[in-house]
Amino acid sequence: MRNEDELIKNILDKAIESISDKKGENIISLKFSPEQSSICDYFVICEASNPKQAQAISDHLERKLRTDLQVRPTTIEGYQTATWILIDYFDVIIHIFQNESREFYSLEKLWADSEIMKYN
Repeated sequence: MRNEDELIKNILDKAIESISDKKGENIISLKFSPEQSSICDYFVICEASNPKQAQAISDHLERKLRTDLQVRPTTIEGYQTATWILIDYFDVIIHIFQNESREFYSLEKLWADSEIMKYN
C-alpha cells in the first residue's frame, strides 16, 4: 500500500474511532470511485443529538487526528451553529449532522451508488 493510501485509511479509521468515542450515532462511510468524485475518496457521516455533542465530536476528532497522525483539516465549517459540521481532510471529508439536517440533506441518497459501510 502506498504511503498516501495508508494515510487516507488511517484518517478514515481514526475519524470513525473518534466519533464513536463521543457517542456519535449512525456512522457510515461512503467510498467514491474516481468516476464518481474528484473531490475526495471518502465521506464519513454521523449524527449528534445536539449542538454541544456535535462540537465535542468535532473537537475530539480534530485533536486525535492532529495528535495521532499529525494531520490538520484544510477547513472546518458550520462549527458555530453545529447543525452540520464539515471537516475537510482533503481525501476524507467528515460530516457531523444533527438528525433533522442529515435527513434534509440526505447525502447517503445523493451518493447512493458509492460503496457504503455502516459502523454502528
